Amino acid sequence: MADEFSFDIVSKVEAQELENAVNQANKEITTRFDFRGSVSRVDLDKKTNDMTIYADDESKLKSVIDLFQNKCIKRGVSLKALDFQKVEPSEKGTVRQMVKLKQGINAEKAKEIVRVIKDSKVKVIPSIQSDQVRVTSKSKDELQSVISMVRSLDFGLDLQVTNLR
Repeated sequence: MADEFSFDIVSKVEAQELENAVNQANKEITTRFDFRGSVSRVDLDKKTNDMTIYADDESKLKSVIDLFQNKCIKRGVSLKALDFQKVEPSEKGTVRQMVKLKQGINAEKAKEIVRVIKDSKVKVIPSIQSDQVRVTSKSKDELQSVISMVRSLDFGLDLQVTNLR
């Protein structure tokens, strides 16, 4: 039996689910009556997983964003992972909005997570490893209490718990 157990706290988005949400949103845009003859669409850059939302005007842009967010929720992509940039004018009087995907835990948030875990006085050892936080302990019960505590708090990120061993 192992003498130490651990798990990782990560912030990742499933790329396939994001692509499915984009495809479903575009498919619904092409079939909806209120978007007939419109340039509205959601483009996905597969290398960076950043999206660009195009629309005729700002009111249609809000409709496309709402539709896209609903598709993301249905596919299990957290809205906390989407970082909407400012609306910019595009060619021929249309508008566009960039959406960046937030993945990984930055150093500042990782330090905050480690501090909260240490302040809880649970007998675990949190450590920062690049863009994730690893928590180790000799007791699985201690790890379970940390998992429930981290899930109950809002760090402004979409956090998942992986590699529970």
